[in-house]
Amino acid sequence: MTATMPERTRVLLFLNGVGLLVFALFVGWQWFIALLGALVAWPLLPPIEMHIPGDARAWRMVHMEAITHGLLLMAWSLGGAFLRLGPRQHRWFFWSAVTTAWLFTVPAWFNALFGTRGLAWGGGPFGGGTANDIIFLMGWPPLIAVHVVAVLAVIGLVRTLRTLPRA
Repeated sequence: MTATMPERTRVLLFLNGVGLLVFALFVGWQWFIALLGALVAWPLLPPIEMHIPGDARAWRMVHMEAITHGLLLMAWSLGGAFLRLGPRQHRWFFWSAVTTAWLFTVPAWFNALFGTRGLAWGGGPFGGGTANDIIFLMGWPPLIAVHVVAVLAVIGLVRTLRTLPRA
């Protein structure tokens, strides 16, 4: 038996999306400090010298990953009304979407902090190290999960489309 996504699941997807937007704010402050070499919040505080490692590209990447995946989870939440799936498929969709969003975003944050890319075992052309290899391994679950989400979204949408009258 198929049904549209349960409301609780939709709310949990939306909540995770909001969590990623909050994470984007957190990362945004770190990026700001990394660029300036100080926490600058004048006139509230005098500049406080701080050092956060990483280059601007890496910080931009994690900031945009958090925003993009947060918005995507919110979109999946709102679009859940169009996804006709079975209960087990909805669970797979939910956990795959959350896995994709968080595990593409958090390792990008570690890449910014450790100066790695995590794109290849041993670093490939970017240089390696233990941090790079751990981040690379963290990339496999979301790489699989994003494909599960895509397949289930298509299945759910086609099922819903078949129930609608032709215009």
